Amino acid sequence: MTSQYILSIFIAAMLGGAIGLEREYRSKEAGFRTHFLVGLGSALFMVLSMYGFDDYVAQPGVIIQRDPARMAAQVVSGIGFIGAGTIIFQKNVVKGLTTAAGLWVTSAIGMTASAGMYAVATAATIMVLVCLEGMNFIHHHVFHHPHHDFDVDADEEQES
Repeated sequence: MTSQYILSIFIAAMLGGAIGLEREYRSKEAGFRTHFLVGLGSALFMVLSMYGFDDYVAQPGVIIQRDPARMAAQVVSGIGFIGAGTIIFQKNVVKGLTTAAGLWVTSAIGMTASAGMYAVATAATIMVLVCLEGMNFIHHHVFHHPHHDFDVDADEEQES
């Protein structure tokens, strides 16, 4: 069973890292390492929540009700706190919302992978990458505002 846990946190970290590579390629605030760690950490918390207390629960005379969703909810809150720290309001412009949302969804992907739902986690990662890259393409090619560049040649004489 240990190999299954390791596989799930590995997949979560790799999927988070894939999102981080895109963000790093675009020179955004949170890159590969941050997304990798968020995916890994989220998955690790879920594995701990779902299986980490099996030995304790199995003791005779011990009655414990487990709810893995409780730890998942705390991960969501914690990631919300980290995400809030990436949002900056400066000169009437809000920056970092996409980064915060990316960390949030990376956390969800990590938790999903740790629950053994690899196909869903992979599909979500692909959707995130399509969204990020697709919007980048649209922003630069569809809503592209041409720059008016003027060339000035200082060697030419001006006519009066």
